[in-house]
Formats: sequence, structure tokens, C-alpha cells
Amino acid sequence: MGGDGPDERHQRPEGLDDVTVAALGKLSEALETVERVRGHLYSAHQLTGTADFALDAAVSLFMQAGHTEMAERIQRELIGRNVIPGHWTFQIVEEFDDGYYAEFREVERQARERFAGGRRHLHEAELKERRRTRGRTGHEARPDYSG
Repeated sequence: MGGDGPDERHQRPEGLDDVTVAALGKLSEALETVERVRGHLYSAHQLTGTADFALDAAVSLFMQAGHTEMAERIQRELIGRNVIPGHWTFQIVEEFDDGYYAEFREVERQARERFAGGRRHLHEAELKERRRTRGRTGHEARPDYSG
């Protein structure tokens, strides 16, 4: 069975204070939120592309129904349109990834390196230790890879 308590990767380095562990935990939580934002941007990117291609079918059906003016308006005004000035969604995703997201990840990494020797999730590991029931199945401190 795995040892009792967090593995070394999730133990607080000597001398690291509670407030810094809490700060690192909040920074990590903020990064996790930005990861979700990134996922939503990719969803918006894919959904917008799906909608744009669905417009092809709408144009075709309006043409078949004899509504040429509407078909032509959709073709002219919507298909291939920028979602914000000068940008398709792939450009928004790229700018987010290369700018805000990259800088956020780098700041979080540097904070972990500087204060915790690169260790991740110290706050959560300590929270787990406070909340689990020692000796109870399903409450083990770490996985058992022996078997």
C-alpha cells in the first residue's frame, strides 16, 4: 500500500510558510480558471466554424425555395465574416494562447519554482491530509502501485 501522507512531490519544502502556500494555491486556482477559459475559447472557435459551414446548407435551401435575396444576403454578410474586426476565431485563440495564457502559465511556474521548488498543488495536498480519514479504504494518502 502507498505510504501515509503525501509523496515528496506534494510535501511542503522546509521553511515554506502557510501564507505562501495559500498564495500559491490561489495562483494555481486562478490558472485552472484560465485553463477553463481557454477551453471555452476553443469551443467557441469550433462552434463558430460549425455554424459558418451550416450556413452553406441554409443558403442552398433558401435558393431551392426561391428566396434568392435571403440566400445572397447570408452568403454576402455572414459566411466567412470576422467575428470581431479583423479576426476569425482561430486568430483570437492564437492571440490568447501566445499572450495572456502563455504569460499566466509562466508566472505561475516561476512562482512555484521560486517558492516551492517547482512543486504543484501543495495547498490541495495539505487539504487532502486534513480531510481524509486515515486508515479507511478510499481515503489513502497516495496510490498503491505495487500490485
